[in-house]
Amino acid sequence: QVQLVESGGGLAQAGGSLRLSCAASGRTFSRYPMGWFRQAPGKERECVAAISWNGGSTYYTDSVKGRFTISRDNAKNTVYLQMNNLKLDDTAVYYCAAGATLGLIAIGASVDYWGKGTLVTVSS
Repeated sequence: QVQLVESGGGLAQAGGSLRLSCAASGRTFSRYPMGWFRQAPGKERECVAAISWNGGSTYYTDSVKGRFTISRDNAKNTVYLQMNNLKLDDTAVYYCAAGATLGLIAIGASVDYWGKGTLVTVSS
């Protein structure tokens, strides 16, 4: 069992930055590829970034490439999402997830665990 708790959401101005954290419980955290998803009002949930179990491989959706960075610290059971140059369209609830493989997480498949989400609001 892995429990995921997100933090770091809040209000930011367009062009600003936020850093999301996802703290995981359970000794098996380091075995899991991890992902960050987001869901904006009226839109489907999408994977914005994912990272392999050892951090060696990453995935980003096109709209966040060059602005967001996913990383993890297995010693701290934590995965991060650094979000820079925020845009109004980044406003959403952001969820942390653990799944089977990086590739499957990227398409939203085979996600074994979800956090409850943290709200990010970007204002002009």
